[in-house]
Amino acid sequence: MPDYKVNFKELKARVGVTDVAYALGYRLDRKAGVGRYIELVLGDGRDKRDTLIVSHPNDRASQTFFRRNGSKGDVLTLIRENLDAFLVTGKDEWQKVAKVMARFANMPEPEYHENREYLKSVKAASVFDASRYETRPVNPDKIPSLFSKRGLSDETVRRFALFISLIRDKRNGNFDGYNIGFPYTGADGQVKGYEIRGYGGYKSKAAGTDSSSAAWVADFSGGNPEAVRSVFFCESAFDAMAFHQMNRNQLHPDVALVSLGGTFSDNQITGVMGRFPNAKAFDCFDNDIAGRIYGLRMIGLLEGIPMKISKAEDGLQVEAGGKNFTVNPTKPLASQLVAHLPLRYRTGQWLPPKAFKDWNDCLLNRPVAPVLAPCKEERDRNLAERRKGSLKM
Repeated sequence: MPDYKVNFKELKARVGVTDVAYALGYRLDRKAGVGRYIELVLGDGRDKRDTLIVSHPNDRASQTFFRRNGSKGDVLTLIRENLDAFLVTGKDEWQKVAKVMARFANMPEPEYHENREYLKSVKAASVFDASRYETRPVNPDKIPSLFSKRGLSDETVRRFALFISLIRDKRNGNFDGYNIGFPYTGADGQVKGYEIRGYGGYKSKAAGTDSSSAAWVADFSGGNPEAVRSVFFCESAFDAMAFHQMNRNQLHPDVALVSLGGTFSDNQITGVMGRFPNAKAFDCFDNDIAGRIYGLRMIGLLEGIPMKISKAEDGLQVEAGGKNFTVNPTKPLASQLVAHLPLRYRTGQWLPPKAFKDWNDCLLNRPVAPVLAPCKEERDRNLAERRKGSLKM
C-alpha cells in the first residue's frame, strides 16, 4: 500500500454529503424540490428518522448539510455521526473517517502521514469545550416525556439520574431548549463529551466528544469499581437503560452499563474494562451484522487475540491465531470461537431476543418486520392483474 498524505480537501472534492447519505439509505425527497438545496430523507411515513437539507447538490466540494433542529456539518461530520455503519478500524476517529473517505473516492486507504495543517484545523474545532454547553440534572419530579416514549419507566430514569444530564447548546441559534445528554467520561472520570437525544428522533453528540477513548458509563457500585463483576456494553444509552429495566431482577446490584454511542473503538472497550478489574464484559449489541462484528472485536480485544473479520456468504470470516474459519452470527460467538482459539471467557453475550433489533425495540415490543415471500397463489394473482392492466393499455 503506497504512502501518501491524508489531504481532506482533495478527498472532499471527490466525495460529497450526497454520496455518503445515499450509501446510508437516505433518499431524495422530490416533493421538497430541487434547487440550491435538496432534502434527503432517511425512512418514510411514520418511520421517517432524519432529514438532511443539503447545499450545492451538484458540487461535491462545496456540499454542507443542516437539520431543522440546528445541527449542521459537512461530509466529514456525516461520516463521524455514522462511523459504525462503515465497519472500518483505526487508531482514532479521524483515521477511520479518512479510510471511509478514501473508499468512497476509490483511492488507496491512507497510511496516516497527515496533511498536518488541514487536519489540525479540523481537530481544533473538534476539541470538547464544556463551556459551550449548559447542563442541569434531571428533576426526578419532572422527568422529560421522551423517556416514556422510549418505554423507560420513571423508576428507571430515577435510578440512572446520576448518569444523565439535561443539556443546552449555547451556540445553537435555532434551538434554545434542552436535550437529554449522556456524559462520556474517561478513565479519570472527567466528562469528555455527551451522547445527545431529543424529540423527533434527534440524535447527535456534543461537538468534540471523545468517542475514541471515552464512553457513557453508569456504574452502580457506589464508587467501588472492584465490586463490579459484570459490565454490559450497548450501542446507545437508551438500549442500556432498556436492558437494565427488563433484566434488573436477574442482575447483581453492583453492575456497570455502557454505551458506545454507535461507534466502536478499541480504546473505549479496554479503557472501560480497565476501570473494573474484576469484571466480565457482556456483548449486548444490536441484532445485526455490525453488532456481531462488535461482539467479535470485543472478544478479540479482551482475550488478547488479534482478529481480522470480514463478511462472507455463509456468515463472518475470522482470521486469528493462524487459523481461518467462519462464524455463524445467529449463534453464540464464544462457543464457536473456542473450537479454534484458546479463550479465557472474559466476555459473554446477553443479546436482545432474535425478533428485535436492539434492547430498546424489545422494551417497546417493536419487532423487526419479517419480509414475507408471496405464496404461489398470490404470485399468480398478481401476474394475472398485471396482464389485465397491459391489455387495457
